[in-house]
Amino acid sequence: MVNNDHEVSRHDDKEWIRYEETKEQFIQSIANNMNLYGITPSIGRLYGALYFSDEPMTLDDMREALGMSKTSMSTGVRTLQDMKMVEPVFKRGVRKDLYRTEADWYKSFAALFSRTWKKATETNIEEMIEAKEELLKLHEQTEDEELKESITEDLLRLEYARGYYEWLLRFVQVVENGKIFELVPKTKS
Repeated sequence: MVNNDHEVSRHDDKEWIRYEETKEQFIQSIANNMNLYGITPSIGRLYGALYFSDEPMTLDDMREALGMSKTSMSTGVRTLQDMKMVEPVFKRGVRKDLYRTEADWYKSFAALFSRTWKKATETNIEEMIEAKEELLKLHEQTEDEELKESITEDLLRLEYARGYYEWLLRFVQVVENGKIFELVPKTKS
């Protein structure tokens, strides 16, 4: 028991400082790696702060914890909600919006991965189709046999790419519908 005359604020105690620094280091690691998901480091820090919070947080709580504007917090929360990484929480008697991280990281990953990879793959398919159409037109128009041969080889490459993109969309669907967890089960902790 601590004597009140010599009471040390827990935030000044070396062990508590080390504890906070360790959490901050992990939060920074999360923030740095969020770019894999198309998330800025500041939104990654917001996610980390929410993840380590014992209670749901308001935008004001987040602003105070991170020293960022309320507008930045609002934009960040919306981004994280769209990615299924943060969810709103209702608490009786609290008039401000409260938020917490989605407890199931697997679910968040599946939603985020599916959205990101599906969009990128669909864009690549569109570009591949346009390239194929353009190459076919050029193949019909040209008299240059060497160019025709190069186009034919490139059309084969585009056909291979099409097969890959179709496979990737099927893979995304397996992640999206949760069947991935039958193939690669969630780790129990």
